[in-house]
Amino acid sequence: MRLVCWLVGLGLGWTVCGQTRYDVTRFGAKGDGVTLATAAINEAVRACHEAGGGVVVVPPGTFITGPVRLLSRVELHLSAGAVVRGSTNLADYQIDGVRRGLIFAFEAHDVAISGLGVIDGQSDAFFDPKRMHGFRNPGFERRFTRQGEAYFPPDTHFPDGPIYYEQRPGTMVQMLRCERVLVRDVCFVNPPEWTFRFGDCEDVRVEGITIRANKLVPNSDGIHLTTTRNARISGCHLVCGDDTIAITGFGDEMGSRGQRPDARPGERAQRLGNRSGYCENITVANCTLESASAALRVGYGRNPIRNCVFQNLVIYNSNRGLGVFARDPGDIENLLFQNITIHTRLYSGHWWGKGEPIHVSAIRQNPQVPVGRVRRVTFSGIVAEAEGGVVVYGTPESPIEDLTIQNLRLVVSAGPLARDWGGNFDLRPSTPASEQLFRHDIPALFFRHATGLRLEGVDVKWRGDLPEFYTSALEFEQCTGRVTGLSGSAAHSKLPAIVGHQSRVELR
Repeated sequence: MRLVCWLVGLGLGWTVCGQTRYDVTRFGAKGDGVTLATAAINEAVRACHEAGGGVVVVPPGTFITGPVRLLSRVELHLSAGAVVRGSTNLADYQIDGVRRGLIFAFEAHDVAISGLGVIDGQSDAFFDPKRMHGFRNPGFERRFTRQGEAYFPPDTHFPDGPIYYEQRPGTMVQMLRCERVLVRDVCFVNPPEWTFRFGDCEDVRVEGITIRANKLVPNSDGIHLTTTRNARISGCHLVCGDDTIAITGFGDEMGSRGQRPDARPGERAQRLGNRSGYCENITVANCTLESASAALRVGYGRNPIRNCVFQNLVIYNSNRGLGVFARDPGDIENLLFQNITIHTRLYSGHWWGKGEPIHVSAIRQNPQVPVGRVRRVTFSGIVAEAEGGVVVYGTPESPIEDLTIQNLRLVVSAGPLARDWGGNFDLRPSTPASEQLFRHDIPALFFRHATGLRLEGVDVKWRGDLPEFYTSALEFEQCTGRVTGLSGSAAHSKLPAIVGHQSRVELR
């Protein structure tokens, strides 16, 4: 049997194997790495959309552009050898009176970005590597840290960054209230801010992409799913200067970026996207992740998050591994993390995190706004090497409920930054100031205000010359639960393996 393809001319487009294609060079785009191609690429997208849909093709070459607005039934395809490179002029990033990134879609359906090409955000053009980010508003008080005023000293250059910026373009790819979205195979490099935001979307697939950020760039996150339903991320390689994958319950509180560009003041669009109010039904599988913050973050926002599965992941050289953070009214429940290897270390500079392989916490970030609950979270089949311990930190208002850790093998060691940056817990963003970034000993696993804990088959080992603040294998504060099959000891021989304060934890 032979597959026969046919080619038919159609104005500025042509049809191959039943798909109508629109080459951006036919609309005036030049792949010379100099000429601004924004208008030409957008014209090709409009022509494709108005003809009923098809594929907009970026051929080999380097195309400089500002924002491209992706419309329904349009696939933007980057051929092998094609580079779509963001302009270095901030004035080129205006669309509908708002500064955007490189690709923007609003209330679109059946849209895709595909191909073996590259999308380059040119982050280096917007950052000063000689200056550090974070000194203006560090989000903590040094007096509460173990190191006191010596912690995060002002006007110091930190090898891990983050580096300084004044202004930058928006999120590289932003899709709001869209349905049936596919991103496949493309390589995204040098994002100056978040690489992706899928906001209030329904039915999203991200497959086989690569993100390579400059890890010194703050907020150069990978993929954000904000109040999105039925999303699948698989087979991706992500290296980011902040969270590589974030699942959040943010909605329209993120500001005017979520408004329909042609809407009357106060009008909200209702036609497309996720109308459930939940961020739910998310799977992440078979990915490799490296992050200067959390490799995988779940939490934040007023909308609930539920029914998420994360499996077969490799996390390496990251500040945090797996993080679940309740900071706003939205509840978080029914999460499964399984078959994951984790390597974390301490980072210098203004990054959140302290080398924890697993972090679960529920605490207010605004004293006037109540915090949601974290319920029914399971970690199973985790192999971790870390410079920090597991932290599970609830509050009387919002204890962590029904958390299970099964078959965890954890090796805790002290790296070269331990004495300057270690021996602290980091709960930012949080309130009060005494529970933002503060002095705390580091057990291998620490639990506070957690009910219904189940620990089964936990193996703890310690490695290297450990400072005195590395302590017990397990520590509980005001917890209830059960421990079965613990193997391991304290970091120092004079300390007990298990410490409990006002807790009822059964040991088997």
